[in-house]
Parts: sequence; C-alpha cells; structure tokens
Amino acid sequence: METDRLEESAEFMRKLGMRPIVQRAEVAVLELRGGTHLVLVAKPEITSGDAPFDLMVDDLQETHQRFADLGLAPTSIERVSPEHEGFKIREPAGHVITFYSNHASGEPV
Repeated sequence: METDRLEESAEFMRKLGMRPIVQRAEVAVLELRGGTHLVLVAKPEITSGDAPFDLMVDDLQETHQRFADLGLAPTSIERVSPEHEGFKIREPAGHVITFYSNHASGEPV
C-alpha cells in the first residue's frame, strides 16, 4: 500500500497488531498472522481511498473496542452482508481499512 506518511502508517499498523519485519526509508514490511505480509511503500504523493485489502478478525466486537480504546476512531459496526458485520478505520495516510467478522471454520487447511 502506498503512503506519504511511512513512519506514521507503519506505527499505526503496529497498533493494529502487525509485527514489524523491515523498516527502511522507502519501505516498511509488517507481518500478519499466518505469515501474510503488508508492504508499505513511501511515495511523495498518493491518492487515498479504500485500502487495497480488508482484514478479518476472530472477535469483531473485541477488536472494535480495543481500537476505540487506542483512540483509532473505528466506525460503528454494521451488517455488510448476510455473512459479515464490519467496521472501518482510517490510517494516517488516509486509506480506509475495512475489518470484517470471521466465519472461518477453524479446521486445518
């Protein structure tokens, strides 16, 4: 994801629970559960909007409350489809990340 505020965006992602892997002047790589990585790329100018990804969490209510307690200003939780509830949060560069309830079976893949 491109950002014109690399340090702030990377710190924000750490607050969300991602682990820092690489931090350089032009890029930050953060790890999510399961080995998935988010790559933040520094650009002098960006067009913010919806993030090019969304995230699912095991406990939407708890995650929403934790983000609110951190002062991250999540939107209200809403039903977004028959299968999911969700909320949105804006990261420092202006991208809006959507968080959805998880409906994974918990079985090994």
